[in-house]
Amino acid sequence: MPEPTDIRDDTVTPSQSAPKSGRLEANGINYYYEIHGAGEPLLMLHGGLGSIEMFEPGLPVLAESRQVIAVDLHGHGRTPLGDRPIDLPDMADDMALLLETLGLGQVDVLGYSLGGGVAFRLAVQHPSRVRRLVLVSAGYAQDGFYPEMLPMQAAVGAAMAESMKETPMYQSYAAIAPNPGEFPKLLDRMGEWMRQPFDWEQDVKKLTMPVMLVYGDSDMFRPEHIVKFYQLLGGGLRDAGWMRENMSPNRLAILPDLTHYEMFLAPELPRTVLPFLNGERRAMSWAEQVQKQD
Repeated sequence: MPEPTDIRDDTVTPSQSAPKSGRLEANGINYYYEIHGAGEPLLMLHGGLGSIEMFEPGLPVLAESRQVIAVDLHGHGRTPLGDRPIDLPDMADDMALLLETLGLGQVDVLGYSLGGGVAFRLAVQHPSRVRRLVLVSAGYAQDGFYPEMLPMQAAVGAAMAESMKETPMYQSYAAIAPNPGEFPKLLDRMGEWMRQPFDWEQDVKKLTMPVMLVYGDSDMFRPEHIVKFYQLLGGGLRDAGWMRENMSPNRLAILPDLTHYEMFLAPELPRTVLPFLNGERRAMSWAEQVQKQD
Protein backbone atom coordinates (compact mmCIF):
# COMPACT_ATOMS: atom_id res chain seq x y z
CA MET A 1 0.00 0.00 0.00
CA PRO A 2 1.41 3.46 -0.86
CA GLU A 3 2.50 5.69 2.00
CA PRO A 4 1.85 9.43 2.40
CA THR A 5 4.85 11.53 1.40
CA ASP A 6 6.16 15.01 2.07
CA ILE A 7 4.43 15.19 5.45
CA ARG A 8 4.84 18.47 7.30
CA ASP A 9 3.64 18.90 10.91
CA ASP A 10 4.12 22.25 12.64
CA THR A 11 1.39 21.65 15.20
CA VAL A 12 0.98 24.18 18.03
CA THR A 13 -2.61 23.62 19.12
CA PRO A 14 -5.47 21.96 17.21
CA SER A 15 -7.26 25.28 16.61
CA GLN A 16 -4.21 27.39 15.74
CA SER A 17 -1.76 24.95 14.14
CA ALA A 18 -0.33 24.97 10.66
CA PRO A 19 -1.77 21.98 8.81
CA LYS A 20 -0.05 18.71 8.18
CA SER A 21 0.26 18.29 4.43
CA GLY A 22 1.31 15.53 2.10
CA ARG A 23 0.87 13.76 -1.20
CA LEU A 24 -0.61 10.38 -1.87
CA GLU A 25 -0.93 8.53 -5.15
CA ALA A 26 -4.33 6.96 -5.77
CA ASN A 27 -5.03 5.15 -9.03
CA GLY A 28 -2.40 7.15 -10.90
CA ILE A 29 -3.28 10.59 -9.49
CA ASN A 30 -0.82 12.29 -7.12
CA TYR A 31 -3.24 13.92 -4.69
CA TYR A 32 -2.29 16.80 -2.39
CA TYR A 33 -4.03 16.89 0.98
CA GLU A 34 -3.93 18.79 4.26
CA ILE A 35 -4.98 17.79 7.77
CA HIS A 36 -6.20 20.57 10.08
CA GLY A 37 -7.15 20.33 13.75
CA ALA A 38 -8.00 17.30 15.86
CA GLY A 39 -11.12 15.34 16.74
CA GLU A 40 -13.59 13.27 14.74
CA PRO A 41 -12.38 13.10 11.10
CA LEU A 42 -14.15 15.16 8.44
CA LEU A 43 -13.23 14.85 4.76
CA MET A 44 -13.83 18.14 2.89
CA LEU A 45 -14.01 18.29 -0.91
CA HIS A 46 -14.03 21.60 -2.77
CA GLY A 47 -15.85 22.77 -5.90
CA GLY A 48 -14.91 22.75 -9.57
CA LEU A 49 -11.94 24.92 -10.64
CA GLY A 50 -11.22 25.53 -6.97
CA SER A 51 -8.96 24.07 -4.31
CA ILE A 52 -8.71 23.58 -0.55
CA GLU A 53 -8.43 27.37 -0.24
CA MET A 54 -12.11 27.72 -1.17
CA PHE A 55 -12.94 26.58 2.37
CA GLU A 56 -10.60 29.02 4.14
CA PRO A 57 -13.42 31.01 5.80
CA GLY A 58 -15.12 28.00 7.35
CA LEU A 59 -12.36 25.41 7.63
CA PRO A 60 -10.75 26.94 10.76
CA VAL A 61 -14.16 26.91 12.49
CA LEU A 62 -14.62 23.22 11.74
CA ALA A 63 -11.01 22.44 12.71
CA GLU A 64 -11.64 23.78 16.23
CA SER A 65 -13.43 20.52 17.02
CA ARG A 66 -12.67 18.28 14.05
CA GLN A 67 -9.74 16.66 12.27
CA VAL A 68 -10.39 18.08 8.81
CA ILE A 69 -8.87 16.21 5.88
CA ALA A 70 -9.01 18.61 2.91
CA VAL A 71 -8.04 17.37 -0.55
CA ASP A 72 -7.19 19.11 -3.82
CA LEU A 73 -9.25 17.08 -6.29
CA HIS A 74 -7.95 15.59 -9.54
CA GLY A 75 -6.41 18.34 -11.70
CA HIS A 76 -7.25 21.04 -9.17
CA GLY A 77 -5.08 23.06 -6.82
CA ARG A 78 -1.77 21.29 -6.24
CA THR A 79 -2.95 17.94 -7.63
CA PRO A 80 -1.72 17.44 -11.21
CA LEU A 81 -4.09 16.62 -14.06
CA GLY A 82 -2.19 13.73 -15.62
CA ASP A 83 -3.74 11.76 -18.47
CA ARG A 84 -6.90 10.44 -16.81
CA PRO A 85 -10.32 11.97 -17.61
CA ILE A 86 -12.13 13.95 -14.92
CA ASP A 87 -14.66 11.49 -13.53
CA LEU A 88 -16.59 11.68 -10.26
CA PRO A 89 -16.99 7.93 -9.64
CA ASP A 90 -13.25 7.49 -10.24
CA MET A 91 -12.42 10.30 -7.81
CA ALA A 92 -14.71 8.66 -5.25
CA ASP A 93 -12.65 5.48 -5.48
CA ASP A 94 -9.52 7.61 -5.09
CA MET A 95 -10.89 9.19 -1.91
CA ALA A 96 -11.65 5.75 -0.44
CA LEU A 97 -8.04 4.70 -1.11
CA LEU A 98 -6.72 7.95 0.36
CA LEU A 99 -8.73 7.40 3.56
CA GLU A 100 -7.53 3.81 3.81
CA THR A 101 -3.89 4.79 3.35
CA LEU A 102 -4.19 7.51 5.99
CA GLY A 103 -5.48 4.89 8.40
CA LEU A 104 -8.95 6.41 8.63
CA GLY A 105 -11.89 4.07 8.85
CA GLN A 106 -15.30 5.76 8.86
CA VAL A 107 -15.37 9.55 8.45
CA ASP A 108 -17.88 12.32 8.01
CA VAL A 109 -17.79 13.86 4.52
CA LEU A 110 -18.67 17.35 3.31
CA GLY A 111 -18.52 18.18 -0.38
CA TYR A 112 -19.41 21.36 -2.27
CA SER A 113 -20.56 21.39 -5.92
CA LEU A 114 -18.08 19.15 -7.82
CA GLY A 115 -16.81 17.95 -4.44
CA GLY A 116 -20.41 17.24 -3.46
CA GLY A 117 -20.69 14.94 -6.47
CA VAL A 118 -17.51 13.14 -5.43
CA ALA A 119 -18.81 12.90 -1.84
CA PHE A 120 -22.12 11.47 -3.10
CA ARG A 121 -20.32 8.84 -5.19
CA LEU A 122 -18.02 7.98 -2.27
CA ALA A 123 -21.07 7.36 -0.06
CA VAL A 124 -22.72 5.20 -2.75
CA GLN A 125 -19.63 3.25 -3.80
CA HIS A 126 -17.99 2.94 -0.37
CA PRO A 127 -20.81 3.33 2.19
CA SER A 128 -18.80 1.80 5.03
CA ARG A 129 -16.38 4.75 4.78
CA VAL A 130 -19.03 7.46 5.38
CA ARG A 131 -20.66 8.06 8.77
CA ARG A 132 -22.51 11.28 7.95
CA LEU A 133 -22.73 13.03 4.59
CA VAL A 134 -23.18 16.75 3.87
CA LEU A 135 -23.82 17.77 0.26
CA VAL A 136 -23.55 21.50 -0.38
CA SER A 137 -25.02 22.85 -3.62
CA ALA A 138 -24.91 19.47 -5.34
CA GLY A 139 -27.56 17.61 -7.34
CA TYR A 140 -28.28 13.99 -8.15
CA ALA A 141 -29.15 14.45 -11.83
CA GLN A 142 -28.30 16.76 -14.70
CA ASP A 143 -31.88 18.02 -14.99
CA GLY A 144 -31.51 19.55 -11.53
CA PHE A 145 -29.74 22.53 -13.07
CA TYR A 146 -31.70 25.43 -14.49
CA PRO A 147 -32.04 24.75 -18.24
CA GLU A 148 -29.99 27.79 -19.22
CA MET A 149 -27.01 26.35 -17.32
CA LEU A 150 -26.65 23.30 -19.58
CA PRO A 151 -25.39 25.04 -22.76
CA MET A 152 -23.02 27.12 -20.61
CA GLN A 153 -21.59 23.96 -19.07
CA ALA A 154 -21.36 22.29 -22.47
CA ALA A 155 -19.30 25.24 -23.77
CA VAL A 156 -16.57 24.87 -21.14
CA GLY A 157 -13.26 24.16 -22.85
CA ALA A 158 -9.76 25.39 -23.68
CA ALA A 159 -11.09 28.20 -25.87
CA MET A 160 -12.27 29.98 -22.70
CA ALA A 161 -8.85 29.97 -21.04
CA GLU A 162 -7.59 33.35 -22.28
CA SER A 163 -10.80 35.17 -21.33
CA MET A 164 -10.62 33.70 -17.81
CA LYS A 165 -7.14 35.07 -17.02
CA GLU A 166 -8.60 37.88 -14.87
CA THR A 167 -11.07 35.68 -12.97
CA PRO A 168 -10.53 34.42 -9.41
CA MET A 169 -10.83 30.86 -10.75
CA TYR A 170 -7.74 31.21 -12.93
CA GLN A 171 -5.81 33.41 -10.53
CA SER A 172 -6.25 31.04 -7.60
CA TYR A 173 -5.35 28.09 -9.84
CA ALA A 174 -2.21 29.74 -11.23
CA ALA A 175 -1.00 30.64 -7.72
CA ILE A 176 -0.61 27.01 -6.60
CA ALA A 177 -0.93 24.64 -9.59
CA PRO A 178 2.14 22.49 -10.32
CA ASN A 179 1.81 23.48 -14.00
CA PRO A 180 -0.39 26.57 -14.56
CA GLY A 181 -0.01 26.09 -18.31
CA GLU A 182 -2.37 23.10 -18.05
CA PHE A 183 -5.37 25.34 -17.32
CA PRO A 184 -6.74 25.06 -20.90
CA LYS A 185 -6.43 21.27 -20.68
CA LEU A 186 -8.26 21.27 -17.34
CA LEU A 187 -11.10 23.27 -18.92
CA ASP A 188 -11.29 20.70 -21.72
CA ARG A 189 -11.49 17.83 -19.21
CA MET A 190 -14.11 19.62 -17.12
CA GLY A 191 -16.17 20.34 -20.22
CA GLU A 192 -15.98 16.68 -21.27
CA TRP A 193 -17.35 15.67 -17.87
CA MET A 194 -20.13 18.27 -17.79
CA ARG A 195 -21.36 17.30 -21.25
CA GLN A 196 -22.09 13.78 -20.03
CA PRO A 197 -25.71 13.36 -18.87
CA PHE A 198 -26.16 11.71 -15.48
CA ASP A 199 -29.06 10.60 -13.32
CA TRP A 200 -28.27 9.02 -9.96
CA GLU A 201 -31.83 8.96 -8.61
CA GLN A 202 -31.72 5.24 -7.88
CA ASP A 203 -28.41 5.69 -6.06
CA VAL A 204 -29.94 8.28 -3.73
CA LYS A 205 -32.10 5.53 -2.30
CA LYS A 206 -28.97 3.48 -1.49
CA LEU A 207 -27.68 6.06 0.99
CA THR A 208 -28.12 4.58 4.45
CA MET A 209 -26.11 7.09 6.49
CA PRO A 210 -27.65 10.40 7.69
CA VAL A 211 -27.50 13.00 4.92
CA MET A 212 -27.75 16.78 5.04
CA LEU A 213 -28.48 18.85 1.93
CA VAL A 214 -27.46 22.52 1.98
CA TYR A 215 -28.33 25.09 -0.71
CA GLY A 216 -28.53 28.80 -1.20
CA ASP A 217 -31.97 30.26 -1.81
CA SER A 218 -30.63 31.47 -5.18
CA ASP A 219 -28.63 28.38 -6.07
CA MET A 220 -28.03 27.01 -9.59
CA PHE A 221 -30.25 24.03 -8.76
CA ARG A 222 -33.98 24.28 -9.28
CA PRO A 223 -36.06 24.31 -6.05
CA GLU A 224 -38.09 21.39 -7.39
CA HIS A 225 -34.92 19.31 -7.68
CA ILE A 226 -33.82 20.24 -4.17
CA VAL A 227 -37.17 19.21 -2.68
CA LYS A 228 -37.26 15.96 -4.64
CA PHE A 229 -33.71 15.15 -3.49
CA TYR A 230 -34.83 15.56 0.12
CA GLN A 231 -37.93 13.47 -0.49
CA LEU A 232 -35.90 10.69 -2.10
CA LEU A 233 -33.96 10.61 1.15
CA GLY A 234 -37.22 10.15 3.07
CA GLY A 235 -37.57 13.74 4.28
CA GLY A 236 -40.47 16.11 3.73
CA LEU A 237 -43.02 13.33 3.20
CA ARG A 238 -45.18 13.90 6.30
CA ASP A 239 -45.51 16.03 9.39
CA ALA A 240 -42.76 15.31 11.93
CA GLY A 241 -45.19 15.02 14.85
CA TRP A 242 -45.40 16.73 18.24
CA MET A 243 -42.64 14.55 19.68
CA ARG A 244 -40.64 14.37 16.43
CA GLU A 245 -41.77 10.76 16.17
CA ASN A 246 -41.91 10.96 12.36
CA MET A 247 -38.71 12.98 12.02
CA SER A 248 -36.38 11.94 9.23
CA PRO A 249 -32.71 11.41 10.16
CA ASN A 250 -31.84 13.54 7.14
CA ARG A 251 -31.79 17.32 6.97
CA LEU A 252 -32.39 20.10 4.44
CA ALA A 253 -31.07 23.65 4.84
CA ILE A 254 -31.82 26.58 2.52
CA LEU A 255 -29.54 29.49 3.42
CA PRO A 256 -30.93 32.95 2.60
CA ASP A 257 -29.33 35.53 0.32
CA LEU A 258 -26.78 33.11 -1.14
CA THR A 259 -26.02 31.93 -4.66
CA HIS A 260 -24.16 28.80 -5.70
CA TYR A 261 -21.00 30.85 -6.15
CA GLU A 262 -20.89 32.11 -2.54
CA MET A 263 -21.90 29.03 -0.54
CA PHE A 264 -18.35 27.95 0.26
CA LEU A 265 -17.54 31.42 1.62
CA ALA A 266 -20.65 31.81 3.78
CA PRO A 267 -20.03 32.02 7.55
CA GLU A 268 -23.43 30.35 7.97
CA LEU A 269 -22.13 27.13 6.40
CA PRO A 270 -20.04 25.72 9.30
CA ARG A 271 -22.65 26.89 11.83
CA THR A 272 -25.34 25.08 9.85
CA VAL A 273 -23.56 21.75 9.35
CA LEU A 274 -21.82 21.28 12.71
CA PRO A 275 -24.92 20.32 14.75
CA PHE A 276 -25.79 17.72 12.12
CA LEU A 277 -22.24 16.36 11.98
CA ASN A 278 -22.20 16.14 15.78
CA GLY A 279 -25.58 14.42 15.93
CA GLU A 280 -27.07 17.33 17.86
CA ARG A 281 -30.51 18.93 17.70
CA ARG A 282 -30.70 22.66 17.22
CA ALA A 283 -33.71 23.19 19.49
CA MET A 284 -35.65 21.42 22.20
CA SER A 285 -39.24 20.34 21.68
CA TRP A 286 -42.17 22.20 23.28
CA ALA A 287 -42.65 19.28 25.69
CA GLU A 288 -38.98 19.44 26.72
CA GLN A 289 -39.24 23.17 27.26
CA VAL A 290 -42.26 22.76 29.56
CA GLN A 291 -40.55 19.93 31.50
CA LYS A 292 -37.48 22.11 31.96
CA GLN A 293 -39.61 24.88 33.48
CA ASP A 294 -41.21 22.51 36.03
